[in-house]
Amino acid sequence: MLGPELVQETTDKIFKIRDRIKADRDRQKSYADRHRKPLSFEVGDKVLLKVSPWNGVARFGKQGKLSPRYIGPYEILEKIGNVACKLKLPETLSSVHDTFHVSNSKKCLSDESLIIPPDEIRVDDKLDFIEEPVEVLD
Repeated sequence: MLGPELVQETTDKIFKIRDRIKADRDRQKSYADRHRKPLSFEVGDKVLLKVSPWNGVARFGKQGKLSPRYIGPYEILEKIGNVACKLKLPETLSSVHDTFHVSNSKKCLSDESLIIPPDEIRVDDKLDFIEEPVEVLD
C-alpha cells in the first residue's frame, strides 16, 4: 500500500473506533441514568441531611454501626443556583456551614409530628429501647 490508500484505510479505522467508543459511552450513560434521580427542591421544603461525609467532624451522639445516615429534617431557606441550598440548622450545628449540595440531601416525606428527636431515644447496655409511660389512666 502506498500513500493515499494507507491514509484512507487509517481514517476508516479511526471512524470505526470513534463510532464504537460513542456507542459504548451512550450505553454506559443509559446504565448510569437509570440510577439517577432528579433532585429539585423548593424554598420551604423539608430535607434530611446526609451525615456520612462528616465522620471526622461531628458524631451526632452515636458511633460506628449505630451512627445515623441522615439527620433532620431541616427547612430550606434559600436556593443557591440549581445545585445548592441554604438550610435552617439548629444551634447545636452552629459550627457547620449551612449551605449544602443537593446530592447531600434527601426530601423528607414523613409527617413532622411523628418525628422523634434523637435526644429522647434512650437505649440500655443490651441495646433495648427504654420506654416510660406518659401518664397513668386507671
